[in-house]
Amino acid sequence: MEKSLRSFINQEIEKSINTFSSILSNEKLLSQVEVCVTEICSALGNKNKVLLAGNGGSAADAQHIAGEFVSRFNYDRPGLAAFALTVDTSILTAIGNDYGYDKLFSRQIQAVSVPGDIFWAYSTSGKSANIIAAMETAKQLGLKVIGFTGQNGWSRPDLVDFSIEIPSPETPKVQEGHLLLGHIICGLVELKIFPREQYAPT
Repeated sequence: MEKSLRSFINQEIEKSINTFSSILSNEKLLSQVEVCVTEICSALGNKNKVLLAGNGGSAADAQHIAGEFVSRFNYDRPGLAAFALTVDTSILTAIGNDYGYDKLFSRQIQAVSVPGDIFWAYSTSGKSANIIAAMETAKQLGLKVIGFTGQNGWSRPDLVDFSIEIPSPETPKVQEGHLLLGHIICGLVELKIFPREQYAPT
């Protein structure tokens, strides 16, 4: 049993390493990450905001990244405008009850967004109905859409301006890739908007 446990642990770590290595060698994917950084910096520089959403573990990812923007990432600096659309239980249950689960995020985007905002969408399958509906609303209202998904891409690629597709068929590994690249984006946005030498001199 002990050997079986260690074998499983080693196997999962090796799969994670392989996923990260595939990300590192994927020029198209890394270019999309760079573009996401530029777009987010531009939006925040224009006093716009980043809205994030996902389901389940991806909801946790949305909240995690919003927290990194609003509070801090690597060093102290002013907060950045980011909001997870997954946190207000009264809003979520009201929309779910009155309009259905598929409207959970699109209704919030309609209520709080302005043109020039960014919708950062998470769906490991690329098919989540409430995320697709939110993307549709975001595009109609003049938002840019960043989509974090898995290797199969989006069921509606026409709704995504910048697609981050983690090269793995396994949901946990896709989520690990999302966290890795989400952290990288946070770190680069922080550096570009609030240079370390000004806010965290050595």
